[in-house]
Amino acid sequence: MHRVWAVATNTIRQALRMKVAAVFIVLLLVLLPVMGATATGDGTLKGRLQTFVAYGMSLTSLLLSLLTIIVAIYSITSDIEQRQIYTVVTKPIRRYQLILGKFLGVVVLDVALLTLFLGIVYGVVVLMPRFITASEEEQAQIQSEFFTARASLIPPLIDVSREVDEMYRWLEKEDKLVILYPNYAPAEIKKLLTKRIQLERRASAIGQMLVWEFQNVRPTDPASQSLFVRFKYDVSVTPPDEHVYGDWRIGDLRGLKTGTPVDTPVYRVAPRRDPVRKFREIEVPARAVAQDGYLAVAFVNPPLNDTTVLFPIEDGLEVLYKADSFVANYVRAGLLILFRLVFLACLGVMAASFLSFPVAILFCLVIFVMGAASGFFVESFGYMSENVGRIYTHTIQNLMRLLPRFDSYNPTQYLIPARLISWRLIGEVALIMVCLKAALLLVLSLVIFSFRELAKVVV
Repeated sequence: MHRVWAVATNTIRQALRMKVAAVFIVLLLVLLPVMGATATGDGTLKGRLQTFVAYGMSLTSLLLSLLTIIVAIYSITSDIEQRQIYTVVTKPIRRYQLILGKFLGVVVLDVALLTLFLGIVYGVVVLMPRFITASEEEQAQIQSEFFTARASLIPPLIDVSREVDEMYRWLEKEDKLVILYPNYAPAEIKKLLTKRIQLERRASAIGQMLVWEFQNVRPTDPASQSLFVRFKYDVSVTPPDEHVYGDWRIGDLRGLKTGTPVDTPVYRVAPRRDPVRKFREIEVPARAVAQDGYLAVAFVNPPLNDTTVLFPIEDGLEVLYKADSFVANYVRAGLLILFRLVFLACLGVMAASFLSFPVAILFCLVIFVMGAASGFFVESFGYMSENVGRIYTHTIQNLMRLLPRFDSYNPTQYLIPARLISWRLIGEVALIMVCLKAALLLVLSLVIFSFRELAKVVV
């Protein structure tokens, strides 16, 4: 272990002497406070905080990811190209100890820099409300909607398979499949019909009520906490001012079905006016949750609107309630970034074990970009024709599963809406990204480097 740590400390010194590392560190030290002072968002205090956290953490993650790749590759390839490795491997140190030392040095450097820059981001976030003139309402808003960690409940998707089959048979009988869905496979048509019917179930005509029911809602302190209904409108016809009205009822609505009174209060939010295609939140006391954990959210499209109101399937509505503190959630967000850096360190070490510096950099950047946009690639392949889709299923799809899903575990998508990053998610990412994928890359680098010919004997 002493030899591994000696290589690690030497790697850290080598990295700190690199000009690119100095540039990245200075950039973050300068840009993070500047971004905190200039962030505006939507003009509110909450918007400024969300904007700074989004850009600050994204910039930190991006630059540290690039720095990790460069340092991990350069620390090995430079020793080989400058022939310094000959004086190392001839000493009583094994090749696997050299690789492990390089990896450990990069990870220790990542931990130190990540702690420093996330500390700066946290400091700016905590100090920003003190230097910005904001009303008491805005101050209370950031405490309940930003400086917290809220569990999320999303309405389950409605099973519309029977309706889809009936619609498909009717279109086939009326010879409308070819007209409406040319060059589409049956599975693709049913997929489109499923989305269409599910969206219709989340559409409210004028005067119509939509009801979402949730079970096992457990706020930590119903007497003093609040619930938040986060929603986003879409409309069939956009109003001139791009605003619509909504009449909301939140609580135990089972009494409306049975006609019997209930002990749990039902809170009515009088017709409020909100912009379309933008996220908004409604706050009500957590006492709206029944003792058995039942909660219902109802929306009525009032006659004041002259259009049908829709709630998108992916992010149209969710219920949020406090489940942890902002500090604990922020620490878990840092862990998500650290897991990404550990994977990239293993990737860089593996690439450097058999490739030259420029080729290894290109290889790692391709993997990094594909991992950062993996959701886009997977969704794009899903719209291919049936024949090409079969080829993708048996070839590229298996390779895509090996890629890291950076976009799926982006911490800003949790911190901005104050959504809880659960320990279950942390464990899942640690298991898949670190214990499986990163460990596999590290083992490959050890095997490849142990058999690599570093020099030829010339007689």
